[in-house]
Amino acid sequence: MNDLLLVANKADQTLSIVDPDTARELAAVPVGGTTAHEVAASPDGHFAWVPIYGDSGVGMPGSDGRTVNLIDLDLQRIVSSVDLGQPTRPHCAVFGPKDGRLYVTAELTNSIEVIDPIERKVVDSIPTGEPESHMMVISSDGGRAYTSNVGTGTVSVIDIAQKKVLAVIPISETAQRIAISIDDRFVFTSDQTKPSLVVIDARTNTIETRVQLSHTGYGMAPTRDGRYLLVAHATSEYVSVVGLQSLKVEKVIKVRPNPQEIIVTPDNTIAYASCDVSKQVAAIDLATWKVEKLIDAGGEADGLSWASRNP
Repeated sequence: MNDLLLVANKADQTLSIVDPDTARELAAVPVGGTTAHEVAASPDGHFAWVPIYGDSGVGMPGSDGRTVNLIDLDLQRIVSSVDLGQPTRPHCAVFGPKDGRLYVTAELTNSIEVIDPIERKVVDSIPTGEPESHMMVISSDGGRAYTSNVGTGTVSVIDIAQKKVLAVIPISETAQRIAISIDDRFVFTSDQTKPSLVVIDARTNTIETRVQLSHTGYGMAPTRDGRYLLVAHATSEYVSVVGLQSLKVEKVIKVRPNPQEIIVTPDNTIAYASCDVSKQVAAIDLATWKVEKLIDAGGEADGLSWASRNP
């Protein structure tokens, strides 16, 4: 049973289901709402959870989504929808590494909504302390969540069990994407006003350093061996490779225009970068640091997830 690559296509309002072995799109499934920016594969790899955001960008006027739709990857259609109870602009969905619950950022309610994926209902709400909580990562022990808050340019540090904001870290005028190192030692985001990667010390919740980049950073992901952080530059056609020992850019890879998000396969062999202008996903070989193939997806390809298929 092959693993699957999932791609949220904002312009087409679809989810691409891709066979990564053949680099072929198996289906483009309508997401059932104005649009979805992100997607999270279920731990068993059989479902995709898709927050329906709305028809605009963060902080801009437009419709306000209120559901997270569930797509069966075998049936290739929506099979359920979880209503969050009010318009929230749900955006980023992440499965808790220990409890199996689905955590979803809700920009309009300054919160993280918690969904029981078995019962398919909201079971809790956790405040972020800031508006426009957009992207999120969770520590490997499931204890802490970190949200990037776009309009205030901050990162919130949240104790999940206590539902308590531990710190709000100023970054810049605006913040966007976020990542966490494999060992939970650092949290990363990018200054959206200049080409600078911000490295947060997760032990002290303070900024450790800033790394100069060639272009403004956007989506990012660490390699599974903990050695590198790949940073997409959404205003260019490049991905930078930052060494996590040197905390310097060590390589630059040309992909396609406007790379958005990056994920790394569980076996640490390939990194995928969604490129919204070309409607493609670039597959980067992590042994050679070269693009080995381009995969056709949909318009404004953005959010990515890897579905590891269990029987």
